[in-house]
Amino acid sequence: MNLSGSYPKTSFVEPGARAGRDASILPFRPASSAPRVWLLIGDKLGDNQQVELIASRLTQRLDWRVDVRRLQFKDAYRTGKPQFRVDHSHVDWSASDSITPPWPDLVITVGRRPSMVALWIKEQSRGKTQIVIVGRPRRWLQRFDLIIAAAHHHVPQLPNVLRLGLPLIMPDRAALDAARAEWAARFANLPRPLVALFVGGPTKPHVFDRDVARDLMARASQCVAKSGGTLWVTTSPRTSRDVVDAIEEALPENGRLFRFRPNDPDNPYLGLLASADQFIVTGDSVSMQVEVARLGKPLAIYPLPVEYRIVERVRRAAARIAYGDDTTLLSRLIQGLQQVGITQFPRDVEEIHALLFKQGFAVRLGEPFTKRGAGVDVDLDQIVDRIHALVDQEEPLPLHSQAGRVTGSR
Repeated sequence: MNLSGSYPKTSFVEPGARAGRDASILPFRPASSAPRVWLLIGDKLGDNQQVELIASRLTQRLDWRVDVRRLQFKDAYRTGKPQFRVDHSHVDWSASDSITPPWPDLVITVGRRPSMVALWIKEQSRGKTQIVIVGRPRRWLQRFDLIIAAAHHHVPQLPNVLRLGLPLIMPDRAALDAARAEWAARFANLPRPLVALFVGGPTKPHVFDRDVARDLMARASQCVAKSGGTLWVTTSPRTSRDVVDAIEEALPENGRLFRFRPNDPDNPYLGLLASADQFIVTGDSVSMQVEVARLGKPLAIYPLPVEYRIVERVRRAAARIAYGDDTTLLSRLIQGLQQVGITQFPRDVEEIHALLFKQGFAVRLGEPFTKRGAGVDVDLDQIVDRIHALVDQEEPLPLHSQAGRVTGSR
């Protein structure tokens, strides 16, 4: 299977490229053949990795061919979010893979922008294309055939929802082995333990300014000073220049700092992920926390302070009512409003923190690190089972909810 997404680029407006309703009457596939599966992805590497894991497992277990359709977005929507609707106008078709009939039986996607195109494909196929989405749809939960939701996504317990603990994020073992070899000489003479500090950036409602950066560095430096090790800080695309400057000003004498630059061959992230002894990760970055936890390495989380506006407070209060332990008339009403898109609930990364703390895969920064363990497994087989049953129009086998539970041991 080709997961590289290296397909010929075709303008969406070329003859035959834009498939209107007439095209949806084309034969779907012979009944006896394997399903036609598309992986519809965008430009977010962390999102793409999650669906690529599923695609790889589908190929291994079921011998299905999975074709990648990679989308690029217009400048206004590379960071901005389009209004969620059945639409493709936010896509830069001159730089994207072609989306043409015959339409697939199944689309696997992730994220707001690709999922809008997935809904459009389903509309063109007159509802025959089924959609599997990783993460919480913005609205119209009933239009998605399978929703795979981790702990930080508030979604109702519906028949088309599969709850997980942690997101489907797994470091590439081959890439880690290569990075370990590449960085071995540079890490060899550093005082141990080598403590990697992975820094994210502000994401509403989290605050990450110079004051927060100073506090982070004070706590991280104190942690490293106790062990006599080395602190190596690496920033990310979301880290602001002011925060990076504050980190550099507070860096310990033997500390190291990498200022993120796109496509920089000297980015130490993978090298540190492979070789560091202990890790500190800012609370906003679920992906970096989960990558460390999957490897079973000692992890401390620095939760960022939050600043809730009134609307945000109401939304979070509604989420607590809707998904609390007690089922009430009000909780059912709120869930119903969410299903039709009137109410949207935010991501709650603190749910991931709580899960990692509870299962012993992380501590709060300042607490003693736990010992290295076996890591957290990724249970892809239950997802494959659900997808297989979905395509075959069979009832899936009963699955225990994964919410609030992480598999793996220390």
